[in-house]
Amino acid sequence: MVQTAASLWDAYSGLLSNQAMILAMNSSFVDPLLQYETQLKIVELSFKMAFAIPSLDKVKEIGKNEDDQEDLENLYRTILNIFEDTLLILVSKDLYKLQILKEMAVWMSEDNLYMQERAMVIISRVLSFASRKVKGCTSVHVPCLGVLAAELSLLCSHADPSITQQASLGMYHLLCIAKCQNADIAKNKSTKYDKPGSHCFLPSPSDIEFLPKILQRDKSKIAQSVGQTLLPRLLTDFVWSLLMKLSAPDQTTASEAATILKLTLEYYAHKVTMVSKIVDVIYKQLCGNASPILKQVMLRVITLLTRTSPKKVIFQLMDYPVPADNTLMLMWQAAGSESSVAPLVLKTILLILKGKPGTTEERKTERRHFSLDTTNMMPVAASQALCTLLPIGSYKKAVAQFFPQLLMALMLQLYYTSNLRLMTEDRTFYARDALRVLLNCSGLQQVDIALKRKNCWNQFSQALFHHHGVYLVAKTLSDYNFPQFPDTLHYLYKLSVEGPRRPEDNVITIIFLTELLNNFFKDPFPEEFLVLFRNWVNDSDPAVSKLSLQKIASMAPVINEIENVCSLLIAILDAFLSQDKTVVIRALMTLRRLLGKLDKVTYSSLCTRIACSYYSLMDHSNGGIRSMAIRHFGELLRDMSQYTWMLNDVVFGGLVPLILFLEDTEARVVKACKYTLEICASELKWATSYLLKDEHYSFELVVLNICNNLLISHQKYVIDLIADTLGFLRSSRTYLRRGSVILIGYLAKLGGHLLLRDEIQVMLEAIDPVLGDEDPVIREFAKITNKIFMETAHRLTSSNIKQSFRRLFNLIYIKKLKPLYNYNLPKDLTGSPMGIKETKNDKEAITDNNYEDVLVKNKDVSVKNARFTSALEHTSEEE
Repeated sequence: MVQTAASLWDAYSGLLSNQAMILAMNSSFVDPLLQYETQLKIVELSFKMAFAIPSLDKVKEIGKNEDDQEDLENLYRTILNIFEDTLLILVSKDLYKLQILKEMAVWMSEDNLYMQERAMVIISRVLSFASRKVKGCTSVHVPCLGVLAAELSLLCSHADPSITQQASLGMYHLLCIAKCQNADIAKNKSTKYDKPGSHCFLPSPSDIEFLPKILQRDKSKIAQSVGQTLLPRLLTDFVWSLLMKLSAPDQTTASEAATILKLTLEYYAHKVTMVSKIVDVIYKQLCGNASPILKQVMLRVITLLTRTSPKKVIFQLMDYPVPADNTLMLMWQAAGSESSVAPLVLKTILLILKGKPGTTEERKTERRHFSLDTTNMMPVAASQALCTLLPIGSYKKAVAQFFPQLLMALMLQLYYTSNLRLMTEDRTFYARDALRVLLNCSGLQQVDIALKRKNCWNQFSQALFHHHGVYLVAKTLSDYNFPQFPDTLHYLYKLSVEGPRRPEDNVITIIFLTELLNNFFKDPFPEEFLVLFRNWVNDSDPAVSKLSLQKIASMAPVINEIENVCSLLIAILDAFLSQDKTVVIRALMTLRRLLGKLDKVTYSSLCTRIACSYYSLMDHSNGGIRSMAIRHFGELLRDMSQYTWMLNDVVFGGLVPLILFLEDTEARVVKACKYTLEICASELKWATSYLLKDEHYSFELVVLNICNNLLISHQKYVIDLIADTLGFLRSSRTYLRRGSVILIGYLAKLGGHLLLRDEIQVMLEAIDPVLGDEDPVIREFAKITNKIFMETAHRLTSSNIKQSFRRLFNLIYIKKLKPLYNYNLPKDLTGSPMGIKETKNDKEAITDNNYEDVLVKNKDVSVKNARFTSALEHTSEEE
């Protein structure tokens, strides 16, 4: 008895002392966070003092008479009032400290010895005070309402009716505070959380009517009132707190929390913000020893969150180790059970499937779950998820809607993962499995069976097989006339126009698109698809270029049916500039195949353009390309033999490299040059073919023969040929420098009378570095050539009249040249058709046409100087 009375006085004095400390700290300039933490500790001590005392009935029993009982009762009430006053003082100063009430609810549930009913009375009174206080505030900020609401919602279903009554009263006051907190927002704008067809919006204060009585034991009303009233961040706190209660040791508390949680999310899940964090917590709890009932509740939460936030849920479910464990599979099934968002779920998965597995993530600070910590394995997880989601009956409509996107995304993932398997440990081939599931869920079971019969599925894991595997899938789909063809073709076209995320994506797209077009259209393809192939010819990825060129080449039989055939041919010519030699070779082969079928009118309009493209390849570093370009040039001349009005310009534009590459170190190039020069000689009526035979071949004699023929019939091209030859004097290849020294020497000897002084000076500057060439033969030949230049310059006169007469004389009296360098000449020249010794045909009279050509040659000096200077700057491409 004495001990009880003493405990009351100890509690009284302790509470007064604690209250004094709290008030003193409340008036100080202590850091707010530190102040709150210190005051919370003091309040907790005061709570234990105030609510650990015996009940009022027991206190009255120790009184000896009525006066003693009255005094003890007053002391008892004073103790509780001091505690309540302390809380009121704290809350009146800062509404943030309503957080202490949440802590009180936790403390009172920890020990049944505490007077829970009396504690609830105080909580209710403090909330009542706070609700009256906020009505006069212009701005209300109470961040703890969500957490406190979760605690009160559980107490509203307490077994003790008195506690239930006080808890519902406290909830009523809490919601009143929340209404005032929402008032300013409701005046200015409607919430962004509105959902079509839903009445769950942020209301104005007058829109909500709730009474303490209806909140007692009515979980549905509690969920509705809380969900409708609390702001999203507060409702998220409410949901989070209830979620934590699911694993509480007390099964009654866990069951109550589960019920309220499901009811709240059923209508207000769209207001929850920390979806990813909630999903992560559920995964961890499911991985533990969760009871069957708890698992069912948590999976239902996943379903409800997926209904309103499918993207957040899906992305979080992807962020776990691959392959997915049984727990994750259960969560996938729960997410897939919500059919209303099936299209959004598949859209999100398609977004993830755009990624390339195994690539390094940029986000270094973000936590990752993968076994390969710095790599992106979400696409692999997405492929495995599709194996679970696609067979779900409610997804059938969505699968049909996104069939083309899923098909191509999985084809790309097959390629990525087949390469990834070479770098990492062997994993289940989920992309392949998902593709098979897609086919079977789309009514294409026969396609799956046919591909299995072709052993396609087993070989897809081999990286080298993948391109052929893509072809097989497209071919088999076409063979079975799959009904999704129109949508698939439209999507492939859209994908091709927009461009791929990665170069390798384009290869898969082209293979698939080409095979579909081959099976459903006759050549030539419709114009909109031809444009794609034309653009792909010059793609940055060589594989794409070659695939496009290969398909274009197959259209040769119908080339004349194509409307914009010129633009297609020009695109192929542009491919000659590719840095990849295999692309250039493929472009050469494709062009030649098309030209063989092209009508001559279109052919002649592009003849000069095509010839110029061949010129640049005749000096290519790759011997195969050189020989092919030279040979194709000859075939072009043969094709255009009837168009004599343009043929001379085309021939002489490529004559210099044809002559110089006769000395090429590769036999195939030499053979191609001889083949083309024979065609040139035939078209120009030159007697050169005999010298190109192996038994009579001599480079210098060929040059001499060609120069003699130039002297007789085509003097007007001499200056241009000299300019073209100057560019080869600086070549890194010895045979080109040697040949160019010989050729330019003969051209200068032949056309010296056509040159001007400034042009000779340019030629002297060009030959000067060659005089010191590392090759002794070239040095010797350069001296001979330099001497020719000097003699030509010496014969020049400053008088234009004299110069014109000298040119006229050289045209009237023409003398064929004889060997100047003696480079690899045959021992016996008597049988040579060169006509080394003079005959009566060595002198020829000038014709009217030749005379006009000479007059044309007397053109402006500055123009010719520019031509020669440009030639000096030309550097042949090194091998």
